Amino acid sequence: MTVPTDDQGDPLAALLGAGEHAAFHGKPTAAVPPLRRAVGLAGEQGRVAEECAAGWLLGVALGAGGSWGEALDRLAPLADRGAEPGAQVEVALFGSLAASTTASIHRQLGRHAHARSHDQAALEIAGSSAEAQFDAELGLASDAVGLDDVDEASARLEAARALLPERDGEWWRQRVRLGWAEAEVALLDGDAERAVTRVRAAVERAEQARAPRHVAKGLLIQGIAELSDAGPGVAAGSLRRAATLAEQLGALPLLWPSRALLGAVLAEEGDGTESERSLVVARTAVRAVSADLPDDLRTGWLARPDVAALLGG
Repeated sequence: MTVPTDDQGDPLAALLGAGEHAAFHGKPTAAVPPLRRAVGLAGEQGRVAEECAAGWLLGVALGAGGSWGEALDRLAPLADRGAEPGAQVEVALFGSLAASTTASIHRQLGRHAHARSHDQAALEIAGSSAEAQFDAELGLASDAVGLDDVDEASARLEAARALLPERDGEWWRQRVRLGWAEAEVALLDGDAERAVTRVRAAVERAEQARAPRHVAKGLLIQGIAELSDAGPGVAAGSLRRAATLAEQLGALPLLWPSRALLGAVLAEEGDGTESERSLVVARTAVRAVSADLPDDLRTGWLARPDVAALLGG
């Protein structure tokens, strides 16, 4: 991980460590208070690398909890700062990661063309950082999936894969996310069986890393793949696990789609009571996320066909 958290007895490093752990291994909302303090303290002390790291992690945590509007506000200046000519290496690194995280939020809003422009910017800012290049390339693969371009998605996957370290134990987060993207590309290519295999491996890796939010995201994708491969009976189990984990973590961007899909599956299976309970939770999560969005993004997101259908149901 690129976040500087190693100094013993350093209050700022302790805040960064606590924030990073909560963002990737606990409840994202629990990461927000220490990271807010870390941003302020780093700014007061003139520690540029730590300030950028804390700002990026704060954007990640806010986004993972569903505060997309505030996350975008936090990430934009980091990306702009990283793109400035002559930016310090650390500033460019976290600027690139901020642009990739911005792209991820736009993808979740269904704005894949907008996401692609942010991922392209992230790649331009990344410089020689393999980690930043990886996030940008993988983001571009996911953008291509959303734009139904399987050839572009496959090419970007290969570019991302080539950046991985040789040792399998390194970069757990990147390898998990690669498995998600491989599954999505396989689904786009019509190979549901391959998608299930890829995403199950990603779920196992996330479990080994003790990263419950990544487990939940993997289970959501697994459930989607299983709908095409094994049918609703199998998919319901994965979606239920994803929804339960997301609810425990307060990860609204994962809660609403897992509950919405589970509700639809259960309705088809004839379980109207649990179906309606899941759909109510999904609608509540959608409204909570929309409340943090600026007006233009909120309007577009609520008009998205799947979101509009959920709220109108």
